[in-house]
Amino acid sequence: MAGDESGELVRYFWRTAAAAVAIATSAGTGVSVAQTDSPPARVQAELDLLVGSIGVPGAQLVARGDGWQAQIDSGVGDLVTGAPFPDNAQVRIASNTKSFVATVVLQLVAERRVELDAPIERYLPGVVRGPGGDGHQITVRDLLQHTSGIPDYLSYLDLATIAALRRPLPAAALIRLGLEQPAVFAPRTSTGYSNTDFLLAGALIERITGVPVGVEVTRRIIVPLGLRDTYWPLFPLENVIRAPHPRGYHAYDGVLVDITDIDPGWGLADGAMVATGADLDRFFMALLSGELLPPEQLAEMQRAVPSGDPLRDADFGLGLFRRVNACGLEVWSHGGAMNGFVVLNAATPSRAVTLSMNLLPDPITTVLYQGAMNSVVDAALCAN
Repeated sequence: MAGDESGELVRYFWRTAAAAVAIATSAGTGVSVAQTDSPPARVQAELDLLVGSIGVPGAQLVARGDGWQAQIDSGVGDLVTGAPFPDNAQVRIASNTKSFVATVVLQLVAERRVELDAPIERYLPGVVRGPGGDGHQITVRDLLQHTSGIPDYLSYLDLATIAALRRPLPAAALIRLGLEQPAVFAPRTSTGYSNTDFLLAGALIERITGVPVGVEVTRRIIVPLGLRDTYWPLFPLENVIRAPHPRGYHAYDGVLVDITDIDPGWGLADGAMVATGADLDRFFMALLSGELLPPEQLAEMQRAVPSGDPLRDADFGLGLFRRVNACGLEVWSHGGAMNGFVVLNAATPSRAVTLSMNLLPDPITTVLYQGAMNSVVDAALCAN
């Protein structure tokens, strides 16, 4: 399928829609509220409308603020049983992992173990070389802000079949694949989203700390914040999501195939993690309120540049996206898409929303409904 149109669409989506999201079919809607002061019923109506418009199995929105938390469900989490998303559902959060990884890198900067504007060659000697980039010219900041010009390895993988998803590749091989391609641009002359950047950021963490990147994320972020429903899978030993979760689907030749237990994240720093919407809300609020980084490093993280990507109505910070939402709030997020799950979010220091769904929409649908997707998130974020 490497040369057919459907394969090209799949690869295009993997390359460009890491922050895009869609929502599901309209059966089985419901709201559960932790306290009475919660997002209003119109959020449910907007979610249901979006669900029916896009036509995917199911979705769950989790909103959090000062003194309240709400969960809003729409559609189904399992096409076989018709069950909705379970309460506090775990999903594969894909590229949202990058925000955790960037936070760890910036903690190392705060500890003076890494310099943000130092060339990556200093920390990974001999690794970044070839047509795709020169480690003497590319800085740590470039990796986190997608200003390196290093090609995205996902653009050169055939992931259009289930068999391809079952063939894991190590980070080193994927980094080489990206660097074997011509550079997209000279460092810092443009922006271009690249998963290869964050494989290198993960390699940097491992080189500096001497332990796997997932261990550092767990030790520095997951445990201190008490994110009990968030984890870095023990790949290749752990493909099954641990806690209650929806089934994740992908369309192959017009048929929805359950690919929940196939993990193309392969335990890597660009998209390995599993979490709940509530935990993601907690993480982003903690990050933005200064619980994880000193003021200097948080300010660096939030120094954003235009993304130049028509699919992202946002600017690139360091492992974060920035946009101004419908009610004038400056919100920060990342978002991710992989293996039957797409997760969109938006947060401020005092409130956050995470929206999860269990099907990858095609890129055309993503473009057509991006505004509607943001509208659902904004309705919840602006409600209180």
